[in-house]
Amino acid sequence: MHPLLRFTLDLFDTHQAVPGTAVPQASVPKPKPKPRSKSKPTSPVIPSASMAGQAVQFRHPHASREVRLGHALVAYEFKRGQRRSIGFSVGPHGLAVRAPKWVPLVEVDAALQEKSAWILRKLQETHERHARLAEHTIDWRDGASLPFLGQTLVLKLDPAHGFAAAGAALLPAAAPGTVVHLPGHQPTLTLCLSLPHHASPDQIRDVVQAWLMRQARRVFQERLDHFGPLLGVQWKKLALSNAGTRWGSAKSDGSIRLNWRLVHFSMSVLDYVVAHELSHLREMNHSPRFWETVQSVLPNYAAMRQQLKNEAAPRWS
Repeated sequence: MHPLLRFTLDLFDTHQAVPGTAVPQASVPKPKPKPRSKSKPTSPVIPSASMAGQAVQFRHPHASREVRLGHALVAYEFKRGQRRSIGFSVGPHGLAVRAPKWVPLVEVDAALQEKSAWILRKLQETHERHARLAEHTIDWRDGASLPFLGQTLVLKLDPAHGFAAAGAALLPAAAPGTVVHLPGHQPTLTLCLSLPHHASPDQIRDVVQAWLMRQARRVFQERLDHFGPLLGVQWKKLALSNAGTRWGSAKSDGSIRLNWRLVHFSMSVLDYVVAHELSHLREMNHSPRFWETVQSVLPNYAAMRQQLKNEAAPRWS
């Protein structure tokens, strides 16, 4: 293994770093929320299958260097700084490489070649993930649908109701058409919004987000209270996160942060994230002992973890 490589691992960060030694802390500073934009996220460029004979390309928008890894041409962002080792990560925009000021470029190239298989795999996974996200952009209008805890939530504008100033409410279960069960399909729920029929997409989005965040806090607290005693830990504080690259984090003082967008996934996936963060209150790392702790309450956690990686939450715009 190359002596200059820095190995980090954060299982809840889509900006994946090179695997190796365990992270000493479970809590990593999250990026500041970016302003809302109607433009689609930038992803690495991959030529279509019709472009035979040409190498696959992954290009970072701020690329300053290029390297050929196998059959792929990778243009990456390169920066030097006050650091002790070479580090590289794969994020939504592509590959980024950081190196100490004193390291020659030949050493950087050698490090990239050594981990070329991992880099190409992560670049491909990132591209596929953003392609799925583009397909799951929510159309904020009357009749729009989005996933909610393993079910499908259909939006219905209803200006005649105030819903106790909450802005939105599920139709009563007894109401005709509230819950629809179709073979091979997720159950469908109807969420009524106290908005006029001419409401703008931004107004609809904001009311739905507020409702989802209330549901997220309620469900998170229930699952934290369920798994905490099983793991022999006590959580102290819950905060909702809106980070675009992290599902959760934990601090040794018992503070838990969970991304409210987890309500777009099934309860089994949500349970995995909750159990994962609570397990950090016993093991503030990703060591074998940590994964044994997670497994003690979720024997099939690996399947839930893979489901979280494979599924794409809807893209909010």
